[in-house]
Amino acid sequence: MSGLFITFEGPEGAGKSTNLQLFAAALRESGCDPLLTREPGGTPIAEKIREVLLSHHDEPMCSDAELLLMFAARAQHIDRLIRPALDRGQVVISDRFTDATYAYQGGGRGIAVQRIAALEEWVQGPLRPDLTVVFDVPVAVGMQRARARSELDRFEVEQTAFFEAVRQTYLERASADPGRYRIIDASGTLDQVAQAMRPLVAQVLEQWHA
Repeated sequence: MSGLFITFEGPEGAGKSTNLQLFAAALRESGCDPLLTREPGGTPIAEKIREVLLSHHDEPMCSDAELLLMFAARAQHIDRLIRPALDRGQVVISDRFTDATYAYQGGGRGIAVQRIAALEEWVQGPLRPDLTVVFDVPVAVGMQRARARSELDRFEVEQTAFFEAVRQTYLERASADPGRYRIIDASGTLDQVAQAMRPLVAQVLEQWHA
């Protein structure tokens, strides 16, 4: 058995964190116990960087600092958690990865794709997800859900135009590489989304056993 790297992506309020747990539970029922993690974060050092990135500050954070902090956390995450788990043959499921950087820092902040790609190559080398599941939801619906669940973090207080750009970037990336991405309509009920994920659970189990 070989390791598999799966990422769950989507704009605010898309429900990816909840559905990640359901996806993992379905895998466990079939004997596959995945390692669950998140970005930014995943290791003690990366979680400290997460606090800096998500917290509100009196001093505004410039876009370049935000981008570099994202990749600093990612470098630690990959080195200490993701690569060792994949080398052991585990299925790793991450709540966000580099697609989020293209969506938020690229689409949302307007940082050039080429600059993000250069950092991606430096930090990750050849590592890319085997499967990326994008949970898509209209911005208005997603933000309504985000406001209802908890206090908004530094990203969640951005304007609608920011989140429209984030969503559009996700959809464009998924359209450009249908072999890796799967888009799931997350605007429905939890049961409807779970039904849509079932073929992906079967796909992951098949690849894991191959």
